Amino acid sequence: MTMKERNGEHPFGDAGQLLLLTLFLVVWTVDSFILQVSTWMTDFIPLRGRLFPAGVCLGIALILFGKAHFIVRRDRRAGDVVSTGPFRYVRHPLYPASLLAYLGCVLSTLSLISLALFGVIFLFHHYIAGYEEKLLEMKFGAAYLEYKNKTGRWIPKRLR
Repeated sequence: MTMKERNGEHPFGDAGQLLLLTLFLVVWTVDSFILQVSTWMTDFIPLRGRLFPAGVCLGIALILFGKAHFIVRRDRRAGDVVSTGPFRYVRHPLYPASLLAYLGCVLSTLSLISLALFGVIFLFHHYIAGYEEKLLEMKFGAAYLEYKNKTGRWIPKRLR
């Protein structure tokens, strides 16, 4: 078991997220501002109609990042299940924060190629979240299973 696995993370989670972020930013930038191959919907939806939902997504993402980022700091890692702050509602608040940031970019320019890549990024996050949950179940046992039953992976159970 690697050090990351002991901490409840996928061993390639960080590298995969960094690779996908870089790929997304290149594809989004090139399609949205240079080639404009798949941004034809911007002809029908005005900028202010795109920027408001994009801003909401980015704003929520920033709040989630700010409130949940403490978990990645080594000196603040908990020895038990974290169920405070945004972890009270979803099991992986940093992943929805990332996804909302990606979605905000997609909404701002309506790049369909970027939307397709967003789908791939979601599937990657879904995979690593499931992998990490199995590790956390092994590490924390019944305490994590109880927490898992109370919270949603992506959407708070109270909102379903």
